[in-house]
Amino acid sequence: MTNDTLKTEYDDHFDEFFEEVKKNSYYDADKIKKAYDIAYNAHKDQRRRSGEPYIMHPVAVAKILFDIGMDNECIIAALLHDVVEDTDSTLDDIRAEFGDEVALLVDGVTKLTQVSLTTKEEQQAENIRKMFIAMNQDVRVVIIKLADRLHNMRTLQHMPPHKQREKSLETLEIYAPIAHRLGIRAFKEELEDLAVFYLDPVAYKEIESSIALKRAEGEEFLADIKQQLNDKLSPIINNVRITSRVKSVHGIFRKVYIRGKTLGEIYDIYAVRIIVDTMIDCYNALGIVHDMFTPLPGRFKDYISTPKPNMYQSLHTTVLYKGVPFEIQIRTLDMHKTAEFGIAAHWKYKLGKGGKDSLDEKLKWINSVLENENSEDASDIITTIKGDLSIDEVYVFTPKGDVKCLPKGATVIDFAYAIHSAVGNRMTGAKVDGRIVPLDTTLKTGQIVDIITSNQQGKGPSRDWLKIVKTSEARSKIRSWFKKERREENIVEGRAAVEHEFRKNYIRLKEDELKDFLQKIAERQHLNTIDDFFAAIGYGGIQLTRLIPGIKDEYNRNYKEAVKEEVKSTDLEVSANTESNKSSGGVIVEGIDNCLINMGKCCNPLPGEPIIGFITRGHGLTIHRRDCKNVPQDIESASEPERWVMAHWDKDIKVEARSSISVWAINRDGVVLDITTALAGAHVKIHSINARELGDGNCITTMTIAVNGKEHLESIIKMLNKIQGVYLIERTDL
Repeated sequence: MTNDTLKTEYDDHFDEFFEEVKKNSYYDADKIKKAYDIAYNAHKDQRRRSGEPYIMHPVAVAKILFDIGMDNECIIAALLHDVVEDTDSTLDDIRAEFGDEVALLVDGVTKLTQVSLTTKEEQQAENIRKMFIAMNQDVRVVIIKLADRLHNMRTLQHMPPHKQREKSLETLEIYAPIAHRLGIRAFKEELEDLAVFYLDPVAYKEIESSIALKRAEGEEFLADIKQQLNDKLSPIINNVRITSRVKSVHGIFRKVYIRGKTLGEIYDIYAVRIIVDTMIDCYNALGIVHDMFTPLPGRFKDYISTPKPNMYQSLHTTVLYKGVPFEIQIRTLDMHKTAEFGIAAHWKYKLGKGGKDSLDEKLKWINSVLENENSEDASDIITTIKGDLSIDEVYVFTPKGDVKCLPKGATVIDFAYAIHSAVGNRMTGAKVDGRIVPLDTTLKTGQIVDIITSNQQGKGPSRDWLKIVKTSEARSKIRSWFKKERREENIVEGRAAVEHEFRKNYIRLKEDELKDFLQKIAERQHLNTIDDFFAAIGYGGIQLTRLIPGIKDEYNRNYKEAVKEEVKSTDLEVSANTESNKSSGGVIVEGIDNCLINMGKCCNPLPGEPIIGFITRGHGLTIHRRDCKNVPQDIESASEPERWVMAHWDKDIKVEARSSISVWAINRDGVVLDITTALAGAHVKIHSINARELGDGNCITTMTIAVNGKEHLESIIKMLNKIQGVYLIERTDL
């Protein structure tokens, strides 16, 4: 296929979208076309896993953003969002062509994609924090990222099953809740439905089949309802618009498979929307609806007087007709725009420039999350932020009628700190609907909560509250109080906790050794003294239980008496008169002299990767990658923990290692020759190679090559990615 033919293929994909752009004077068609041309030139030799031209992805992302009405800069940034990360183009190039605003958006999206959200829990927490920082700088960065994830989910069928599940879980836990908090309903519902499709395909098909069986009956039922409503409302209220919808698959899935309900117990499978001109019309329409149909008790929600945190406003009521319960939503046109597009409505309806103060007000919750997350214990962030993003919320009132929105499961303590940190710190009790309740009482929507406080100085919160509260805001404020007000008490609490854990784990040291041991631990936590370490444990800034496995491992290596009798030096083929920890085969083993080293064939560890050693009787030491499937995650709980020893690569010695990679490419004449020529030109030895056709015009080349480390392998992969037709390279010895 010639370059001209390829260009035509790309253009055909872009032109349909570009025609829509040109019809809307809000957009700068020339700049968008220029962005496309730059993206085309940057990605022209790249293909997606499906084999389609890579440029189709940024165009699809731009189209998604265009459909929800995002602005010119956002569309341009979407077209260029992978250019800096995947090609030779730089951020300065983009800034020179399109200005600082587009460069900021592209840079923000690039930073979000630099590290996967599916590694360690701590790394996931760090990436969620990155998302919130990006939202705080410019919320459009995350809107682009959501559109990017939506298109990736739409094309997820081309990924391996384990990747499908991994991405789907991540989507359900992080991306869909963020779309919900930004109010972008279309993103949220499609992301959720696609995630459920891959996580539980059987349940998805069951729900889809159940809806399909009732579709004809449901459409007839809804048409009847809409006609009746129109006949009653139109003579009384001007400009009434009536629509209907069927609940999303994920919405039904949550209620059927998570809450244990039957389809017959779900009252909002069918919903009718009544859209009117004014707020007064909303309440007038509600009265007429309740006069026409029988309302179900306890099923009325007024989100107009108490909007959701994502700006959603509407009246919800569930009524009965012919024995079938269904939901009616009543809102104004402006409320409907916000309900559908959320924060994106600021751009879709051209409010982005003139309504900045309003926009900042609606994004205050992002600042709240950033201010209240506890940076000293990063692994706790993921739990608290996921909780704060929870779609299930309760709305609780102060005695003065102010409403506070809290995640489901929040207690009266969370409510007190949501009012103000001073209220929470001086809290001594609480009344719910006029009755005194325990402090661990879980709140429900509609309750009136009165916090009882004390004027006594210095009383403060209890440490037990940290185990009760649900929100990161309350937890952070409680920890902050203890950190500032109770240092001596924190030290005592922390020392007692350390002594308890050391006794439980049989860690016994002489006084001088203990001080040296604890000082090293404190320094690793970026603390200056042992007292600082005790204090951080005391107020909850450091979770000691998370550190204990590493502490015990260090104790066993450096302080514990000789390991079990069966593991003797004769089990290792040790050379006499060698220095301790001397490098063997490029590997340094802690606590063991020079010994016979074998590389684990199950994972082929490369220099630069974290490693660990396993002592094998009569066969020396086998080195594994730390994340190898044959290495226990918790060494202490393994059957023979004493056989696992710490090891690392000697930086001063270069060793040759083998690594296996698979290269997927478009099946064209000469593609394998190009791959081998590139490797030869880079002086990379090939130990074995196998190429075969995959069908659908694709091929795969699997090779075992010689490398001198992780960085060397990464540079080889980057080089091979530039070959025409290559669209995926994976390391197969992982």
